[in-house]
Amino acid sequence: MLYRRFGRTELKMPVFSCGGMRYQYKWEDVPQSQIPRDNQKNLEATIRRGVELGINHIETARGYGSSEMQLGKILPTFPREQLIVQTKVNPAVDPKEFQRNFENSLRNLRLDYVDLLGIHGINHPESLNNSIRPGGCLDVAKKLQAQGKVRFIGFSTHGSTDTIIQTIQTNQFDYVNLHWYYINQVNWAAIEAANSQDMGVFIISPSDKGGMLYKPPQKLINLCTPLSPMVFNDLFCLSHPQVHTLSLGAAKPEDFDEHLKTLDLLKNASEILSPILARLEEEAIATLGEDWVKTWHVNLPTFEETPLQVNIPVILWLRNLAIAYDLLEYAQMRYNLLGNGSHWFPGNKADQVHTLNLQQCLSRSPHADKIPRLLAQAHQMLAGEAVQRLSQS
Repeated sequence: MLYRRFGRTELKMPVFSCGGMRYQYKWEDVPQSQIPRDNQKNLEATIRRGVELGINHIETARGYGSSEMQLGKILPTFPREQLIVQTKVNPAVDPKEFQRNFENSLRNLRLDYVDLLGIHGINHPESLNNSIRPGGCLDVAKKLQAQGKVRFIGFSTHGSTDTIIQTIQTNQFDYVNLHWYYINQVNWAAIEAANSQDMGVFIISPSDKGGMLYKPPQKLINLCTPLSPMVFNDLFCLSHPQVHTLSLGAAKPEDFDEHLKTLDLLKNASEILSPILARLEEEAIATLGEDWVKTWHVNLPTFEETPLQVNIPVILWLRNLAIAYDLLEYAQMRYNLLGNGSHWFPGNKADQVHTLNLQQCLSRSPHADKIPRLLAQAHQMLAGEAVQRLSQS
């Protein structure tokens, strides 16, 4: 395993982390007696395999249902100093609720402390305010830190880049969990901001939210040759030293295997990535047009600035992926979260676009004349049954 300094925490962080949202039994709390033996056995085998490989960062959350409780059966069997354990707790209006939820997490994990406590989901102004206001959840986290129950405090986010940067610039957090990978690089400015504060940088779900790369379309496989799309994306992310660790979200012990192929490639990352990156860009230009590829995102309105809160940037991005790389299933899954993802995936679909006047909100876009038609096309291509977030399924 390779390790990187996790910002000012000074933790020796493996470049791959064992994310804890795919191997648990249920997305809600259930009694231990209801956990099937096979499920628990698989979870424990997955953790053992990760630790054997040097992937000693185990990451979970209070919102991951039975995950913490199931981890509590295996984590105490390791020497405590061998592990880096992270859990995450949603910010609450009532900071006492935040503290109760954390104490529940610690009981479930059967640990005396966690190395990393993330305030889970600073996605919009309300969650940021609940976290950092005087007497808010961050103050509770700092008291827990003073009591020795938490070593370092960070935050996770699915929010806009501006919200992430605003949170980073409080200089109150030791690390950040955020989205950034080849198909979605909009948060690079937030990573740079985190580096300027010497914060640890943890990438959320690069293989799932990064394109469902565990079942890639043949076109993407061809474009990423000689690497698999998953290894390409790992290498792309880790070729940037500003990134410290990627969550793997393993569901079974063998899920680590493909990722491990990345490690021996890192020393030649630039040379290996260069032709693949060129092919991906060439294909995007060939299918979407050079002007569109280079300028489609310029001066687009946020969903808050758009009638009916249609999330124009996300919809056009998903259309691009479906057309350029055949990432249709991924694009459909993400598109149909719109309207159902609350502040974790905000804004709405384009089903009513034919009734809307978008002229004012698109007035600064170089593609204002054709975007309404492209939104309608995207809806026709991507619409299906509404999709809920995993924790709501």
